This record gives sequence, C-alpha cells and structure tokens, in this order.
Amino acid sequence: MRQGNRARQRNSAALTVARVVGVTALVAGSALAMTQAGAATDDGKPAAAAQAKKAQAKKAGAAAEKADFNGDGYADTVAAAPGATVAGKKGVGVFTITYGSAKGADTANRQVIASDSLGMPGTDNFGGRSLARDFDGDGITDLAVNSGGTLHVLWGEKGKGLTSSSAFQDSKGGGSITSGDFDGDGTPDIAGSTSGGDVETMYGPFTRDGKSARTASVTPGHTFNPEDLVAGDITGDGIDDLVSTHAFEEMSESSEFFTGSKTGLVNKPKEVDDAATAVIADVDKDGYEDLVIRTVPGGVLEDLPYDHGTVKVLYGSPEGPGAKRATTLTQNSAGVPGVNEDGDEFGKSLSAGDVNGDGYADIAVGVPGEDIGSGAAGKDAGAVVQLLGGKGGLSGTGAKNYDQGTAGVPGAVEGGDGFGSALSLHDTDGDGRDDLAVGAPGEDGAGASAVDAGAVWVLRGSTSGLTTDGVVSYGPATLGLPEKRAELGDSFAH
Repeated sequence: MRQGNRARQRNSAALTVARVVGVTALVAGSALAMTQAGAATDDGKPAAAAQAKKAQAKKAGAAAEKADFNGDGYADTVAAAPGATVAGKKGVGVFTITYGSAKGADTANRQVIASDSLGMPGTDNFGGRSLARDFDGDGITDLAVNSGGTLHVLWGEKGKGLTSSSAFQDSKGGGSITSGDFDGDGTPDIAGSTSGGDVETMYGPFTRDGKSARTASVTPGHTFNPEDLVAGDITGDGIDDLVSTHAFEEMSESSEFFTGSKTGLVNKPKEVDDAATAVIADVDKDGYEDLVIRTVPGGVLEDLPYDHGTVKVLYGSPEGPGAKRATTLTQNSAGVPGVNEDGDEFGKSLSAGDVNGDGYADIAVGVPGEDIGSGAAGKDAGAVVQLLGGKGGLSGTGAKNYDQGTAGVPGAVEGGDGFGSALSLHDTDGDGRDDLAVGAPGEDGAGASAVDAGAVWVLRGSTSGLTTDGVVSYGPATLGLPEKRAELGDSFAH
C-alpha cells in the first residue's frame, strides 16, 4: 500500500494562485490567471491583548486550534495534492484550501497554491507538511510551508484569505516542522529538523519581512535528523514541550522529549518510546497534555506496512510523557471496532480534537490498510476509528468506525484507496465541535486514466461524536485540478 506523507521528487511549474467562488479556475494543462487580492499590510508586532487571548484560548479546552485564513470564524481545510499536474507539467504538487462556512467545508470557496504562488520563487517537491497558526499576531491564521529547503509563511488577511508570503532565510530546515509556544510568551514558534541532526527553533513573533524574534537549537541524542516533530504542553506548566521521533536505516530509535521554559526549549532531552507517528493532546482533561503514538513493532520500520498497528498513550505529568502511566489500544481492545489484522496499520495517521464538545481531546486513528470485505476489491480500502477521551483517558468506549462502506459516506469501497492515510480535526462549521477531514490519496477519479486522483471527506462533529450528516467530499476535479495521480489528501495542515 502507499506510504503517505513522503517527500516526492517533483518538477517545478508555474501556477498563479486562484481564489475562486463557485468557478473553476484551473483546467488540465493550463492555469488561468485570476486577480489576486491585495497583499495585507502589518507591522508584525502582536499586541499584548492578542497574546493574552491566545494564551487563554490554549487553556480553554481540547478543541483543535482553528485554521482560519480569512477571519470569518470557521476553520479552513488545507489538503496537499503532491502529485498534481499544473500547466501541463506532471507531479508538480499543490496545497488546496477549502474554506469553512456555517455548513462546513465549502468547496465553492477555495484556493489552490503552488510553489510559485504568492511571491514564492517556485520549486519542486511541493505539498508536504504545513502549519496553520497566527504567526504575526494579527488575529488571522497564517500557513507555514517548506519550499526548496526554505521556510515560507503565507499570510492570511481578513475577508480575503492567504494573500502574500515571506521567506525566512534564517531557517536552516527543510525537513519536518511543527509549531508550539516553547517560551510561553503567547506567540507561536516554529521548530524544524535540520540536516545536521539538530532541531532549530525560530521564536515568534514573526514579521512579514521574513524575520523571527530569535533562533536557537537543541540537539537530540541521535546522529541523524528527526523523522517528525510534535508539540504540546505535556508538563502542564502553560509552556509547550517538544517530542522528536527518530530512526536509523530500517530501525527506529527512541523519541526525545524536550521541555519548554520561559527561555525556550531546554537542551536536555529525555528518551521516551520509539514512535512511527505521534500527536499531543489532553485526553483525560487533567491539565497535562498526553503523547499519543503509534508504536514500532520490534523497532523495525520495515515491518510497519505488515503490522496490525498499536496506539499507545503516554500520559502527561510534570516529569514528562509516560512517567506515571501509559496504556495501549488496538482493534482487539474492548469497544474498539474491528480486529487486529496484518497490514491494517492502525495508527498510521493520528489527529486530535474535540468532536463532541465535552472538553476532552478525542483521537482520530487512521487505519489505511484496513481490508473491507474479502478479496482484492476491498484490500487496503482503509478506515478511520474515532476514539473518545474521557475522565479515565483514551479508551474504546463510544468508539466508531468510518469507511466508504459506512452509510452516509460518499463513494464506494475500492482496493488501494488508503482511506484514512491522513487526518485533520478542525471546527469547519463553527459549532464548537471539531470536524474530521479524511484523506484517501489512492482514490480513483472519473475515467480509466484518473488513477490515484485522491479525495477528501469532511465528517462533522456532533454531541454524539462524528456524524455523516452533512458530510462533504471532494476530489481534484471539484477544485479545478487534473485528476490523474494528484493524490489529494496525502497530508493536511497541522
């Protein structure tokens, strides 16, 4: 089955950013130039009130941080299509933004961004990890992306969306990136892995001329650069901490836990469990965010595609993740839908948010290798399992399964779709409950040639959890993109 979220070698090509309302702006083999909204202006200095508001929101509950690029109060969905064809050039890759509304994700209000959009210079290999945060403190979410080894921030503007970009030349990264408030000043920071093995942190606030307040590095206890980075307040002191995951050749290595402080990340990492994927959220509402990981069977990365999958919760504490308690969940755990089967990959993707509005963080678990039915027609069709947080922590109580055979989910079960390869929880309809975006990069489009077009589904949250009522689904054609091998839904913004 497909290994999602990997860097791909792409050819660069021109694409003018197209913000469209009900009109297709891109057609196969061409890009139609649209009038771009005027670039936002900002002095880059977040007000103290904005900092206080963000700090208060951080403690307000378990809901995912809102990615709201136009300031309308609804979260927007950022989905990568790393194989998209642009202006007739195959495999260029784009990011797509589907703006939220009172009815959820609105495919008629969308934006398509390639690497030469919004003032970026253009590069190949576009469409990987992205971060949605308010980096300049103006109250509107921005989007950070890696392009050609340089960090770019695309700036949001009220009523318009993403309108301009800045390159941050002091970024030495190019690998995994994550965002958190590592010094507790109320502004988000960006941590990125470097080729030298360090983790470099650019501390906010950021300005629109491409400058951060300062930079500093910490060094994990491994030779090579981290595979992934995740952030959250595990120690419960109001300052975010950092966890890096590691591997060497075919073997995983211990994850590294760095505590945040008023001066930033402390360069004294502690080893924690090996992890293939990870997310941080407070699943038991005790004030300590918890590290939720997919474990590596026997520490052998090459065995991951054949593994049934295990999710482990390392509960937060002042001493760090798992210092006081931990628990594991599989599809054989009480209440969890399904059964353990080789190759299911339960936990290959993880996302955290509050789907029912009870204040406990819930975890969406991707099972992209799940077989539906029997035979090749349903092999690796994929599924998603919703696990609910609660007073006792994460469990199978109230867990639900969703796949393309579930009543109300558009589409049909097909082998190799990889439904659940990528996940993202955000409140797209503004009702206070997070909605789940599900990616299936292996979904085929219309016609025999539209293989691996990819697609996205957005399931809305409700008081009883995720529901198929009002579900939104879309593929590349809906967004005005050619379908063949676009792989829409390969990853989402974090």
